[in-house]
Amino acid sequence: MLRILLLTIGLFFMSASLLDEPRIYTFPIFGKDHEKVTIVDSKLKDCVYYIISGHGGPDPGATGTAGGHTVCEDEYAYDIALRLAKRLLAHDATAYMITRDPDDGIRSEKYLDCDRDDYCWKNEKIPTGQSARLQQRCDAVNSLYRKHLKIGAKSQILIILHIDSRSTKERVDMFFYHDKKSKSGKAIAEQLRETIKVKYDRYQKNRGYEGKVSSRKLHVLNKSLPAAVYIELGNIRNMKDQKRFIVESNRQAVADWIADGLIAYTR
Repeated sequence: MLRILLLTIGLFFMSASLLDEPRIYTFPIFGKDHEKVTIVDSKLKDCVYYIISGHGGPDPGATGTAGGHTVCEDEYAYDIALRLAKRLLAHDATAYMITRDPDDGIRSEKYLDCDRDDYCWKNEKIPTGQSARLQQRCDAVNSLYRKHLKIGAKSQILIILHIDSRSTKERVDMFFYHDKKSKSGKAIAEQLRETIKVKYDRYQKNRGYEGKVSSRKLHVLNKSLPAAVYIELGNIRNMKDQKRFIVESNRQAVADWIADGLIAYTR
């Protein structure tokens, strides 16, 4: 007997056997080398995640220079978003990539090419104007949220990933925003902060971690229906912060740590 579940990264259907064989599904959006996803457990079954990587399309977001290359916020935020989505799917979640790229799967390169061919779920061209662009993403998330609410989703969470731009001398730890009126959004942000602090204490002893949680009036936070958290991953212009997302293993670690925080929140 097959259980058919409409998955959310692309227009696919996943079929899951009730046999003891591992469930392995294919998602081309992750790229040829990463498209296979093995379900390791069902910790996040009936949980729905919406992932927005900042900017995209006509807007590369913040930019910096590293190794003689221009580095664009949207490319690195997108790569981390893909890695996060894959981790969540492995725990039997439903995960939507709201901002999408037709040919940039998970990439191993240090310097990711900047392009403008991103689009918004589902197959919508990203507008040039900022207000229209942000509302388009809210509309996509809210439409999906209402659908999953009707079919009894256990939990629905929106994660928004950005990379900040500050003085080249200013280093910042990952920090988190939530909507002032959302108790759930605040709780998610606080859990993520605590998870990342524990990770730094374990893997970079004596480094310290100063990431903050605060409320902020941002369009997507305020206008989206699911509980939402907005994550700033670092300063794209600071050389030390750049290592957090330019180095592939660090991009994976960031995605894994965020996933671990979301799992901890769901328990």
